[in-house]
This record gives sequence, C-alpha cells and structure tokens, in this order.
Amino acid sequence: MSESEKVSMIQVEPLPEESLPEEARLEEPSLEELSPEELSPEEPREASAEPEEFNNLLNSYAQYSQPATGTMLHGHVVKIGATEVIVDVGYKCEGVIPLDEFRDDWGNLRVQPGDAVEVIMESREERDGYVTLSHRKARQTKAWEDIETAYQRQTPITARIMEKIKGGLAVDIGVRAFLPGSQIDIKPVRDLDALLGQELPCRVVKLNRKRSNIVVSRKMVIEDEQRRLKEHTLDQLAEGAVLSGVVKNLTDYGAFVDIGGIDGLLHVTDMSWSRVNHPSEVLAVGQELQVRVLRFDREKGRVSLGLKQLQPDPWATVAEQFAAGTRIRGRVVNVTDYGAFVELAPGLEGLVHVSEMTWSKRLKHPSKIVSPGEVVEVVVLEVNPRDRRISLGLRQTEANPWATLVERYPVGSIIEGRVRNLTDFGAFVEVEEGIDGLVHVSDLSWTRRIKRPSEVLKKGDTVRAVVLNIDPEHRRLSLGIKQLESDVWETFSASHHVGDTISGQVVRTATFGVFVRVADGIEGLCHISEISSEPVEKRSMPLAVGQECAFRIIKLNPAEKKVGLSVKALQEVAVRREPERLPPTHSTSGATTTIQEVMAMKERNSPKN
Repeated sequence: MSESEKVSMIQVEPLPEESLPEEARLEEPSLEELSPEELSPEEPREASAEPEEFNNLLNSYAQYSQPATGTMLHGHVVKIGATEVIVDVGYKCEGVIPLDEFRDDWGNLRVQPGDAVEVIMESREERDGYVTLSHRKARQTKAWEDIETAYQRQTPITARIMEKIKGGLAVDIGVRAFLPGSQIDIKPVRDLDALLGQELPCRVVKLNRKRSNIVVSRKMVIEDEQRRLKEHTLDQLAEGAVLSGVVKNLTDYGAFVDIGGIDGLLHVTDMSWSRVNHPSEVLAVGQELQVRVLRFDREKGRVSLGLKQLQPDPWATVAEQFAAGTRIRGRVVNVTDYGAFVELAPGLEGLVHVSEMTWSKRLKHPSKIVSPGEVVEVVVLEVNPRDRRISLGLRQTEANPWATLVERYPVGSIIEGRVRNLTDFGAFVEVEEGIDGLVHVSDLSWTRRIKRPSEVLKKGDTVRAVVLNIDPEHRRLSLGIKQLESDVWETFSASHHVGDTISGQVVRTATFGVFVRVADGIEGLCHISEISSEPVEKRSMPLAVGQECAFRIIKLNPAEKKVGLSVKALQEVAVRREPERLPPTHSTSGATTTIQEVMAMKERNSPKN
C-alpha cells in the first residue's frame, strides 16, 4: 500500500486553527474579494484547485500523526526526570523512555537535556499524554545495521571492553560480542584486566543475528595496519636512509626496532661508539629514536640499523689526539685473559696487552694488576686508525728495573733469593720483586750428577748464588750455585796426570764396567775391558761394590769431568818392571798374573820393604 493510500484511509479529525502551521490555515475570503464569476451559482469553481489544496492539508496533518510501532525516529531530550526521560520526536505528543536505558554499565547517565537521540516507537497508546519509546531498542537496531555493514565490508568497528570471561573478553559494539584471547593482539596479552574499559578497533569475523552470536578480532585490524605500514615503509626503505622507530624488544646482542611495520635489528656494536655491555644500558622498550639503515635485504626482509652512525666517528681524529708516547689517564672497561681495555675518550678504547702490564714475567692474569672501573695512567705505544686499534702500555709508566740490573748486580756478585719455581732444567730464584734468575741444573753442583733440581732444592728455599750473566734486552738473568765453591776437578787435574797410579773404592757396577770414587766428588770409570787381560764374564765381575783397589789413570778430561781407569794397565807395568820375580811355574810367554799377585808384588817393591 502506498503512502498516499495510507493517508487517504486516515480518519481526519478537525484540528484547531491555532494548531496548524501558518501555511495550512484557511482564511474565509470577503465578498468584496470575490469576482462575479465566483459569486454566480451557475458557474462551478475549478475542480483542480480543490483536490490539491485538500492534499496539502492532509500532508500538513500527516506529520503530526503517530508513526507505526517499530518505526525508527530522531528526537531530542526535553526533560530528565527521576525515573524517565521525556523525548520530543516532532509529533503531536512527546514520548517517554525509562531512565535506565540511558545509563552505561557503570550506572552513569549518558544524556543531557537537548541531546539528540534515536528512538523506536514501542507503543502508540498514550499514557498520561505520552507515547512509549525505546532508546535501547533503537541503539540495538542501529548497532545491528552497523555491524552487518562492517561485516560485509570488512571494515573496523569500535569495541569497548566490558569484562573478562572464559577464553577472552566480552565487548560492547552496540550489542554484546566476544573477543577471543588469541585475537586480542599479535602477541600474547597476559594482563587482560588492564584492557577493561578501553575502546579498541576490531573486525567482525563471525555473525549470527538469530542467535545474537558475534565474534570480533582486534588482531586482524593490527595485522592489516602493519601490512599497510610495511608496504609504505618498503617503498621508502633504502640503505643510508634515516628513519624514526620505536624499540620493541631488547636481547643480549641488540634491539629490535619497529620502523613502520618492519622490525630492524640494531646490533649492540652499532648503538654507540663507546663500549656497550648490554643494550639496556642505552635503550629501553618503547623508546622512540632515529636510526640509519645500514643494510637492507628486500628478499629476506632483513634490515640492519645503526644508531652510532648518526654521530661523528671519534676514530677519524684519533691520530691527532693520541700520538705515540703520550701519557694519558683512562678508565678500565674490560679485563680479559690477554689484557685490559682502557677507555681514553667516549668511543675510543685501547688495549694494554698482558706483556705490557709489568716488567715481571710471572704475571698470571691481568686482573692481578687492574680491575674494571679503575682509572689508570698509560702510555700510547701505537695508533692504527685503519684497524681501529690503540696499543697501550702500563709498565712504561714505571722505570725498567732490567735497565739498571747490571749496575745493581754485576757479573760475579753473590745474591741471596728465594726459590720461586722448579722445572726439569733448573730453578728460578727471585732476586727482587719482578726479577727472577735461573739456576740451570748443570750449575747446581760440581760433583753430583743431578738430573732434576728437586733432588737438592725445594720451592721456598732461601739460597745463595753467583751472578753468571745478565741480558737486559731479553730480560734474562743466569745464576750459579756451584760457583760458590772451588772446582774440585781443577784441583784434581792439577795434582793427577795420565799414567799415575791411584787407589779408589768401587761405588757401583754396570754391565760395561765399574765406577770408582778416587776423590771427594770425583768418580772414574774402569771399563770391563780394562779390568783384566783375560775376558771377564758379566756374571763373574772380579770387582765388587765397596772393594778397594789400585788403578792406573789412562784418561783425564776435566772439561768433560771424566777419568778413565785401568787395572790391566797396572798389571802390564808391573810385569815389565820385575820379570825375574815371576813365579817359576809360569812361563813368560803365557803368564797371567792375578790382581792379588800384582798387589803383593807392589807391596814387596815398596820403599818401606
């Protein structure tokens, strides 16, 4: 049925003239104003004017008629009572709405007199001169229309967080909807209570009006926004570009910075020209900063960022600032096994190698000399701006004790020191703080054959030694202990010669002969071939340990500390000197004389006999 047909069916009641608008009021014309034709009863009036005027009258009255139940109307608040709100919707009577329909979830009133509101005609029956309207139904109807439009167009809709429920959040988008926990953000949200009362843009992902089932997602809105930002950023991204970003996350090796939908890595080494032990020393999550794009891999989507590159490079002028030989104070920033790093200026660090820390050779670890945070004085040894290296020295700030060692300990002087360490080849004796001398195993004794220094010395012993040699350049000091005594070999070689007869005691035997002590600290060897003219079997060695016997010196070498002895040579001399005294039972050609016989003949021929 058309609107005109509906209007024609309305029972029109006469309205008071003062209730009609000015253009709808009918004024009765005077007789003077009527023409002769209008006064003549025979002449009818124009038929077309009467229906048009009547229609205008009906249309003017129609706007004051009450709309059908369920009609959406626009009005404004006239009055707010204790329990009801009076709303003027522009018809012949005003409407009344319960006050609770204008309160929010916390009981706060959301309207004031004069505010425009949308309502629905709930009942046309007048009650105390008012029709019944509903603001809640109007909001729900309008909300469902907006929700359906947003769902079809996939456009965001504002959702107000109402409460935390199982699996997510209940939100208000005009009607109650569900926001799953997995769809709140692109990363897990642990504190859902912090979102209560907030208004967030969401996308409707599921809609069932019959069951009033609505599911929304904020995560999809964030992803769409990041996608647009990423596309915009990619269009402008280039190496060397300076961009604004926000620190999203900190790790041990750097920070991830959001530069507009793309996360770039700001490595810890690119944060500052100075040493940074951890990114938290320079940055904080959420901090806004300017960064420079160092490298960009479009295929892999990787971006390397730099912060220190926006500042002047301190290494550009390091050669002018710190010339070799300059003394400067700096702060120790790091200690390693091989040395210590000293900060000379912001962004400039030099290395004091462990070998340049002290004149002593026995430094076990740099931490025994310096510690982090300590301020020390160093000497610049070398500057290499190309490799960004500065070599520093700590010991150069003190006098070199090796330079004056020759003056303090001349060669031949006697020193006293503590045995600090023992090795297979000798013993290290501390002469003074930082100065150690070596006593080689060969310089421990003139007489004893010492294989290891531990046979005669132990760590911590206090010993006296003679300075044998000093090498300041290589920081070497040679000492000797045996040089404190006279050389027994020189004394022995001065009083004994090859061919002399000497008595000795057998101290030990070997398969190749016997060792004989011929003087204090001096041993000689009598080879098995020099014991007898007859072959001597190993099983029947004629000389035993502890036996005293006479020998002839057949070899004497003091430099090699060797003495060669022979019993056989002594026998041969005795045979040549007294052939007549040989026993008659022995022939001269095949005679053999025992050691005992030789000794007996020697006793008979001695001057005292």
